[in-house]
Amino acid sequence: MTTQVFERTYEINEVAKLTGLAPARLRAWERRYEVVRPHRQANGYRAYTAEQVALLRAFAKLIDAGERIGDLADRPLDEVLERAEEMGLDGTPQGALMDAVKMFDRDRLEGLVAQQLALRGLRGFAEEVALPLAEAVGDAWALGKMPIAAEHLATEVILHALKGGLRITRGNGPLLVAACLPGERHEWGIISALTALHENGFRIHYLGADLPIDDIVEACWTLHPSAVAITASEPVIITRNLQDLAALPGRLPPQTRIAIGGSGVDNYVEQLRGFGFLLGPDAFSIFDNDASNGSGPAGTTSPRA
Repeated sequence: MTTQVFERTYEINEVAKLTGLAPARLRAWERRYEVVRPHRQANGYRAYTAEQVALLRAFAKLIDAGERIGDLADRPLDEVLERAEEMGLDGTPQGALMDAVKMFDRDRLEGLVAQQLALRGLRGFAEEVALPLAEAVGDAWALGKMPIAAEHLATEVILHALKGGLRITRGNGPLLVAACLPGERHEWGIISALTALHENGFRIHYLGADLPIDDIVEACWTLHPSAVAITASEPVIITRNLQDLAALPGRLPPQTRIAIGGSGVDNYVEQLRGFGFLLGPDAFSIFDNDASNGSGPAGTTSPRA
């Protein structure tokens, strides 16, 4: 018996965020130029594949540089992708890193990462180098231009560097526990977000990817953090865990704040807020204020409920 593999798809509003192209423009491009033709779901909504998102991002880069979609739509896709890749990475730190990844040159990759960390600091490296590189690697893999082994190499080296930086204590600030929800294995986003909190004085205790919710609760009653941050990059992860998420804030030690992020939460914002989660950019700014003021319940203890 063969196992059916379901490919992650993206609704039009997600694609708009990922590409910077307004939904109206995406519809117009589909209608007039057939740049991509998304699948229609049973409810009539468009469903874009990762490959289609990568293609649209390539077109968007060239449009931003002054090209015209009518001209680009007549060009071979390989030519469009090659020009977008050169434009996006040529002369940038990501370009050198991508070259090392494609050549499976681990020593060079680690050396370049160390240089960028020393130059930019942990948060600067995460925001200015790691996240753009993640986008470039993801697009290359989706378009079949990078083998999975190279993607794994990039992920291992970058995450190792970021996690190592988060383990360096920057003082006696509030403790934040972070984890990826069950089924979530993509760590670049949450690890990069944690670097901003680390810079603002939080002590970060990252528990890892694909973590059972019971284990998150157990860790919190052992560590008594000021805050908890969890993430999900796909809506299906929230759907599968929704019942447990509804109960999670009430299972934590008293006064422990909890935030949830990632693109998977977009369809569940009001529900999650109703459960007691903090969401969006305001969630982390609240944490930042607590860290900078040295406030919060870090270091307190509470009996197990």
